[in-house]
Amino acid sequence: MKNKLYVCLMLLFIIVLAACGSDESAANSDASAGKEEDAETTEETGADEEAEEAEPALETDGDIIATTVAIVEMMDALELDLVGVPTSYKDLPARYDGVTEIGMAMDPDMETILSLKPTDVLTVTTLTDYVQDSFSETDVPATYMNLDSVENMYEEIEALGDKYNREEHAAELVTDFEEKLAEVEAKIEGKESPKVLILLGVPGSYLVATENSYVGDLVRRAGGTNAIEDTDLEYVSANTEVLQQTDADIILRMSHGMPDEVVEMFHKEFQENDIWSHFKAVQNDRVYDLEETRFGTTANLAAVEALEELVGLLHRELAE
Repeated sequence: MKNKLYVCLMLLFIIVLAACGSDESAANSDASAGKEEDAETTEETGADEEAEEAEPALETDGDIIATTVAIVEMMDALELDLVGVPTSYKDLPARYDGVTEIGMAMDPDMETILSLKPTDVLTVTTLTDYVQDSFSETDVPATYMNLDSVENMYEEIEALGDKYNREEHAAELVTDFEEKLAEVEAKIEGKESPKVLILLGVPGSYLVATENSYVGDLVRRAGGTNAIEDTDLEYVSANTEVLQQTDADIILRMSHGMPDEVVEMFHKEFQENDIWSHFKAVQNDRVYDLEETRFGTTANLAAVEALEELVGLLHRELAE
């Protein structure tokens, strides 16, 4: 009887141990599984964090076309690539060597533009009347930049910086311009303000630039007073009799397109049309031809050099 009882107790003890061992194994298994899940979660979290840290920068360039040389130069300063540039006799930045030409800014080749599938075509507000219909009819995404003054150029550069992730480039560029222009403008503080007549020549004719034009803005910054007042227009037409009545101290002659022909046209006009000999500016030998690459019809990156030149022309004592 005792032996039977002993065997029963031993069997019960073995069963209990087996059960405990099974529970412990299960617990250990669950714990291990939990650890593996935690490890996997940690690895996934770490991988996600690394993925976020390694996330590539936003696309900045897109397929952009610039239709004027002034805009091309700004894009180069902002280190932005282009898929299309204007056809021009002027030298473009080396960054755009080999880039497709899209024709003249005033009359771009729409077939070429469409073939490039641009995400943005940059033009200027002064060309709106010439290109807006073509862009609208073909659903070309166009941005019209206001470059009628130095201040507007600052705003447009900053807008490009915001749009194409070049905020720091734009801020540095604008700050550099502001500092240099302020230095130039400081030279004419307290100087008398000569009256200035600005003629914009195109082959065969000319217009008069007002203070609302880019060169008119530069003349104001250089301490001059525009001979044409009381108008919101950038350029106006006027006959020589009206222009003589302005009694301008200085005449500036600028060209737009085919500069050599325009300069020759102006020389011929001033020599053969006797009325010019009665202008005070002509009598005092204060007629100057402005070089087109520095004095374009829109604001550009040559603004500092242009302003420095104008200060010397308007205030000859500073150039001596």
